Amino acid sequence: MGKRPVPTRPDYIKWLLLLGAAALVVLIGAYVTWHFILPHSVNVDRYRYPVAGIDVSKHNGDIDFEQVSDDDYQFVFIKASEGKTYKDDAFERNYEQAREAGLKVGAYHFFRKNRTAREQADNLLAAIRGKHLDLPLVIDLEDDWGNGATVSRQTAIDRVMEMIDILASKGYRVMIYTNLDGYEKYYKDLLGDHDLWLCSFTSPDLLPHLPHVIQQFSHEGTVSGIDGNVDLNVWRGSEKEWQRYLDSIDQP
Repeated sequence: MGKRPVPTRPDYIKWLLLLGAAALVVLIGAYVTWHFILPHSVNVDRYRYPVAGIDVSKHNGDIDFEQVSDDDYQFVFIKASEGKTYKDDAFERNYEQAREAGLKVGAYHFFRKNRTAREQADNLLAAIRGKHLDLPLVIDLEDDWGNGATVSRQTAIDRVMEMIDILASKGYRVMIYTNLDGYEKYYKDLLGDHDLWLCSFTSPDLLPHLPHVIQQFSHEGTVSGIDGNVDLNVWRGSEKEWQRYLDSIDQP
């Protein structure tokens, strides 16, 4: 058999350019699909689901929580921390002003799969130190681009469960936030003892088989007191059930 020809330097450059162009096309396609094709919102009947809330971070800017309350929202989850060291710059301000406005307040931590449970639990606990929370502490568990892509599913689950144990040992009730993919991948078989906050742009009426207590149904909400879009959520029950849920939470 004849020898295979050895690619020349220009051949390598050509193939690298082609691979780069293909990767760029994939990225552009993913961006267009996410921002312009996939739904980011669904209409929810507020008469059927009367208890509603928002979730916010520093990216929502200065918020007038009095106006939020006046716009018939009852609760807010506020970003407190992320990964090993990041703390949200607006957490303190958002917490104080939301409580002054009479909203029920919870805090969430964006989970980084490539950081240990202890590192992340310590970061979250430091961020919320001295704060009284009406709602569970939330671990936001997502498969965002770059979020520990090399970490195995089992390692991620082990770290989440260890973080839950650490927070529970401090007296905190814990809730998991994720989307439908995360529900199947992480929550369904291993985390079902903990409250679920589910992101799904599907009417809650069409998801009776899922055990979530809160549903995030829009990334494109418009709420008085907030400039720009904000995430919208509903409690999947009645006002009486909401009050019973609040009464069952005894955070330190």
